[in-house]
Amino acid sequence: MALNLEKQLLFGTNTPPLVPIPEWLAIPNLPSNLGTIATLVYATLYVLMEPVAGGLLAPLMLAGTAYANHLSSTYGQTANYWALGLHLTSWIAQFIGHGVFEGRAPALMDNLVQAFFLAPFFVWMEILFRLGYRPGLRSRLDEAVEKEIQKYRKSKVQSNGAAGNGKIKGQANGQAT
Repeated sequence: MALNLEKQLLFGTNTPPLVPIPEWLAIPNLPSNLGTIATLVYATLYVLMEPVAGGLLAPLMLAGTAYANHLSSTYGQTANYWALGLHLTSWIAQFIGHGVFEGRAPALMDNLVQAFFLAPFFVWMEILFRLGYRPGLRSRLDEAVEKEIQKYRKSKVQSNGAAGNGKIKGQANGQAT
C-alpha cells in the first residue's frame, strides 16, 4: 500500500506549481505542485496522529516526492507509464493477496479514507513495531485487531449458517416463503 501512495504522488507531480514560491524559497525537486502539497498534508496528519512515527516517516515521504518530481521532469510520460503499470500491478496483487490470505476484500471496499490515508501509515507502523517501537501500543493494537477478526469470523459463520441450512433469504426448497 505504501508503494501505491508513492505512485499516487508521482501522478500529482504532473501538475504545474499551484502556489507561486519565490526562487530563494524554492527547494529543488519540490515545487508546489499537487504531489508535493499532498505529501505535506499526509506528513502533517501523520505527525499529528503519532508524532514520533510520523516524524520519522515525513522525511522519507518528502524524499520520495522529490524523486517522483525528478522522474516526472526528467522522463516525462515514460515515468507515468511505469507508475501506471506498477499502480495497476500493485492493486491486482493486493486484491489477490487479500482474497487468498485473508479471505476478504481490501479496506478499499470498506472505507476510502482508511484505504488511501491510513493504510500507508499502518504499513509504516508495522515496520516500526517489528523494530521494537512502542511495544505497549503494539500489544493493545494486536488485542483490538484480534477482537475485530473474531467479530468478523463470527458474523461470517452466522451469515453462512443462514445459507447453509437450506434456506436462502426467504426461500425454502426453491419456493418463496
